Amino acid sequence: MKLLSTFACLLSIASTVFAAFGVSSNGNNYVVDTNGGLVFSVSKFNGDIVSLLYNGVQCQDSSKMSHVGSGLGHSSVTASTINSQYIKVTVSTPTLTHYYIAKSGDPIVYMATYITAEPRVGELRYIARLKKTAVPNGVPFAQVHGGNVIEGKDVMLANGQTRSKFYSSKPFIDDQVHCVSGDGVGVCMVIPDTSYESSSGGPFFRDIDNQGSAQQELYFCMNSGHVQTEAYRMGLHGPYGMVFTSGKTASSSLDFSFFSQLGVTGFVPKSGRGHVSGTVSGVSSDGVVHWYNNAAQYWVKSTGSFTSPAMKPGTYTMVLYKGELRVQTITGVKVSANTTTSCDIASAESVPPSVVFRIGTVDGRPTGFKNAAKQLYMHPSDSRMSSWAPVNLTWGSMAVADFPMAQIKAINNPTTINVSLSNTNARTLRIFTTLSFAGGRPSVTVNSYSPATPPAPVKIHSRGFTRGAYRGYGEVYTFSIPSSALVAGVNTIQISCISGIDGVGFLNPNFIYDAVEFY
Repeated sequence: MKLLSTFACLLSIASTVFAAFGVSSNGNNYVVDTNGGLVFSVSKFNGDIVSLLYNGVQCQDSSKMSHVGSGLGHSSVTASTINSQYIKVTVSTPTLTHYYIAKSGDPIVYMATYITAEPRVGELRYIARLKKTAVPNGVPFAQVHGGNVIEGKDVMLANGQTRSKFYSSKPFIDDQVHCVSGDGVGVCMVIPDTSYESSSGGPFFRDIDNQGSAQQELYFCMNSGHVQTEAYRMGLHGPYGMVFTSGKTASSSLDFSFFSQLGVTGFVPKSGRGHVSGTVSGVSSDGVVHWYNNAAQYWVKSTGSFTSPAMKPGTYTMVLYKGELRVQTITGVKVSANTTTSCDIASAESVPPSVVFRIGTVDGRPTGFKNAAKQLYMHPSDSRMSSWAPVNLTWGSMAVADFPMAQIKAINNPTTINVSLSNTNARTLRIFTTLSFAGGRPSVTVNSYSPATPPAPVKIHSRGFTRGAYRGYGEVYTFSIPSSALVAGVNTIQISCISGIDGVGFLNPNFIYDAVEFY
C-alpha cells in the first residue's frame, strides 16, 4: 500500500513536469508548464516563484525564493489561461501588481510590474534567487560568497579581492540582457527596447545585475536609491523576461506585443505610441539622444539621423549627450499616438578656442584617469588598484593615466599640476566633475592665490565612488585666475576636495573628475 502511494505521488509529479501547456493547482502553488522545457511554480500565498524546473534541472534555490524585492508578503494571487496560448498569474497588493506570464512553447517567464506607490519592501527590483549548483557562473566581481564585509553590508573581501553586487552593473543603455549559467543551463534577464521606460535615472544609470551569495541572484532593478538623480516613476515597469537557454546568452530582443491581449494594467501597445525623428549635429562620435518626463524615459544612440523608440504620448524634454555630457536640452517636444514628431538637435557645448592644457576628455566620464577602469568593478582599497597617494604632475611630461579619477578628502589632497606660461594673461581654470559624495567639491590654489570656494553641490544620499558608480549631476566649477596671480615661468595649481563633513577612509567626501581645463 505504501509502495502504491509512493508510486502515485511520483506519477503526480511526473505529470506536472511533463504535461502539455497549461496551469494547474497543486496544493499551495500554481504550476505553469510552458511546453517549452520550463515548468515554474508560483505560491498562492505571496506570489513567490518556488520552483523553476528547466529540462529536468531545478534552478530555483530551496531556501530563498524569487520575488519582487524581499518578497511581497501575503498577496492576492490568481491564475488564468487566455486564448489557449497564454497563462497569466497575477500577484496583487494595494499598490503593486506583478504579472508572471507564459506563452506556449517559450521557456520564458514573462513579467511586468505595475505600481502606484514605491513598494514598502524597498527598492523596486525583481530578484531571481537561483540554485547555485545549477547556475554557478555569474559576474566574477559580484561573487561574494564566503567573503568578509569591508563596507556597509554589501562590499566584501573574498579570496583577496573586493567584490560587491554593485560591481555587476552596466548602464541601462547597454544592459538589455544579463545572464548566469551552468552545465547546459543559462538564465538571462532580458530588458529590451522600451522596457526601461518607467525606470529612473536616464540612459547611463546603472544598478545591480547579479550577486553570487549562497544563491545565484539575478536582478532587474527597476528603480533604486543607488546614486538616484531623479524621482521614481509610477506605472508599468517592463515588460521583461527571465529566459532559459541551454547555456548561451539569450537574444536581447523579446516580442511583448501579445501583452495587449492579456489585460495587463498600464501596458501601451505600439498602436498607442508615437515617435520622434530628426538629426543630431555637433557630436561626431558617441552621441545619445534622450527623452524624458515624469511618466517615461527613452533614448537612442546617434550622431546623425535618428528615430526614437516607440514612446507613450506626452510632452518631453529632449537631451543630447556627447558621451555622457549633456550638450543640449530642448523642452516641450510633443509626442502623439501614431504620429512622428520631427525635431533636430545640435550641440551647444561651450568649448574654448584654445587651451593651455586639457587633462582628460570632456565627455561626462572619468575614462583614462588613474584607477578609472578598475573602479567599475572593485573597491578603491583593493590591492589591484594603483596608489591613491597625492600626485605632483608637470604638464607636458605627464600622462592622463597619472591623474587620479577622484579627489578624496584626507586621502589624496592635493593634486598638483605644474604648468609653464610665457605670459601672465588672466586665465580660467575649469573643473568638470561627474559625481560628488558628502558635499565634496574642489578647492583651488594657483601659486599663492586662492579663489572663492564654491558652495556644496546638491547632495545625493548614496555611496557611489566605492560601489562602482561615477555618474551624478555632473557639476562644473569655473575659477577665474587674475593676471596678478600668475608668473611667466612655472605656475603651480593645486586641487583639493573640501567639505564640512568628515568621513572614514574612502568614505571621506570626494568628487570624481571628468576633465580639467586651463585656458
